[in-house]
Amino acid sequence: MINATILSSFSLSGLDDSTTKHRVTLFSLTLLCYGVILLVNGALIVTIILEEKLHEPMYIFVGNLCINSLYGTVGFYPKFLFDLLSNTHVISYTACLLQVFVVYSYVATDFSILALMAYDRYVAICRPLEYHSVMSVRRIAVLICLSWLVPLCCEAMILTLTSTLKLCGSKIDKLYCENWSIVKLACGSTRANNIVGLIIIAFYW
Repeated sequence: MINATILSSFSLSGLDDSTTKHRVTLFSLTLLCYGVILLVNGALIVTIILEEKLHEPMYIFVGNLCINSLYGTVGFYPKFLFDLLSNTHVISYTACLLQVFVVYSYVATDFSILALMAYDRYVAICRPLEYHSVMSVRRIAVLICLSWLVPLCCEAMILTLTSTLKLCGSKIDKLYCENWSIVKLACGSTRANNIVGLIIIAFYW
């Protein structure tokens, strides 16, 4: 009989004893890094919004890339900073799934926006006379919406499948929650998760 339990939390074991000895130094450097990320991306977003000369497709895509960077860092840095100062590295089941969603959708959205930037450059170089008609304001808005909605829907699908799994363990050997780490704790079949995951990976490749 499989010993499946209803979990309320996970323990993260990515931080070892050697790491905790230098926790203050690591905390300071991580906080500094997080602050720089927030400052630089925030400054770029504000500059692109305020400067009318930058209201071009490529800069709009860059602005979205910056917004996505801020979104992604929220899924990792706050919890990591908290863990550096804590003796117990525990995360609730709901928070873990939320972290998985944010981190994975951040990466997928990054790929989508970079693909849009590549398409923009392709049109600008190969079809310069048609550039403004192809990259119209309406099309840019649609492309940006799709670059966010498609990854969010894909990750919501993956997370829905993961949340239905019965788990036989609560230890994650990572600094943060990862979908594959949760799936490995499953007691039963994970075939559906594997198939959907491979389809989404193939789609982004």
